Amino acid sequence: MAFDAGESLAARIAGYLTTEIVRGHMISGERIQEARVVNALQVSRGSVREALLLLEKCHLVTILPRRGAFVAELTPQRVRSIYDLYVTLLTMLAEKLAQNWQTERAQPLLQQAAETARLSSVEDHHAFIEAGFETMNRALELADNEYLSTVMRDLQPALYRTVALALRQADGESGFAGQVITDLINAAMHHQYDKIRDLVAAYGQRQCELVLTALQAQPMAERDGRV
Repeated sequence: MAFDAGESLAARIAGYLTTEIVRGHMISGERIQEARVVNALQVSRGSVREALLLLEKCHLVTILPRRGAFVAELTPQRVRSIYDLYVTLLTMLAEKLAQNWQTERAQPLLQQAAETARLSSVEDHHAFIEAGFETMNRALELADNEYLSTVMRDLQPALYRTVALALRQADGESGFAGQVITDLINAAMHHQYDKIRDLVAAYGQRQCELVLTALQAQPMAERDGRV
C-alpha cells in the first residue's frame, strides 16, 4: 500500500508489514518477529511496536500478552463478517452517491474509475486494488457522510487482504470486479437503486465465496511453500 512521505516512521513500518500480509508473504497466524523487522528496516524496536499497535487497530495483527504479535487469523467467520459489513456499507455508499449525483462534481470520480477499469486488465492485482480503493475514496467525497467515510476507510486494510486473496484465487476476477465498479457508478448516475442493491449483493457473495475457497486451499499451499 502507498504511504505519504510525511507519515510517521511507525506508519511506514505498518505499511511495510501490511504489504507483506496482503501479498501473502506473511500468513495467517504467523508470529511477527520484532527483531527481524528491526534488522530488515534498520529501525528501533519501539517504532516496530508502535506500528504493530496501528495494525492491531485495523485487524491485521493480533497482539497477545507475553506471547507477542501474530498475523490476524483469517477464519471463515471473519471473512463472512467482513463481507456482511462491506455489502451494507458499499450499498449505502452507492445510494448516497446516487442521491448526491452532480455530473460536474463527479468528474474526478469518473476519471479514477476509468483508470481502475484500465488496470483491471493488467497483471498487477495490487495496482488494481489500490486504484479501486481510490475510486471508493472519490465516491466517499461525493457521498458527503463523514461517518461512512471513516468506517469504510478503516475497513480498507482488512478488505485489501480478502480482495487480494479473491483475485489470486480466480483468473479474470479483476476484470469482473472492474466491471462491477463501472456498473455501480452508472447505476448511481441514473438513480437505479434496485440495480445498486442487486450488483453489490451479487459481488459481495461472489467475493466471499472466492475467499472462503482460497482459505480451504491455503494449508496445503503453506506446507508446500507456495504461499
